[in-house]
Amino acid sequence: MTHHYTAHLTWTGNHGAGTHTYTAYGRDYELSAPGKTVTIPGSSDPAFRGDPSRYSPEDLLVQSLAACHMLWYLHLCATKGVIVRAYTDAAEGEMTETDSGDGQFASVTLHPTVVVTEAGMVEQAEALHAQANRRCFIARSVNFPVHHAGTVRVG
Repeated sequence: MTHHYTAHLTWTGNHGAGTHTYTAYGRDYELSAPGKTVTIPGSSDPAFRGDPSRYSPEDLLVQSLAACHMLWYLHLCATKGVIVRAYTDAAEGEMTETDSGDGQFASVTLHPTVVVTEAGMVEQAEALHAQANRRCFIARSVNFPVHHAGTVRVG
């Protein structure tokens, strides 16, 4: 089965002179997709003249990995009888840049904190992170390691 995704990107950073010079234009854009109710305000990373209040492509990549992992993890917990009451993540990505300005992600580490209902579920809840990492479509598509350092609590 093949799934298709559509994204619309509109550059909103033309301040009147277009890309006349490197400093003449803004890096702002808007992301949307058919049927979605929210437009995502984007920009380049602040290190590259971007607006720090907007999502950068790098932010979105790390967030996509965190969300994909969570969705697979919750699915696996549900099918294995692990009852999750809460899930948060403080994901971190590391990108390296060369002297020529090229760059790439070296790794992403997810830091999920999971709350389960019973102490007897903790061991399996911890183990399911590895399976979720192997199943995540986004993690399987990147050419750098995606690590997870999860915490499971009973609550």
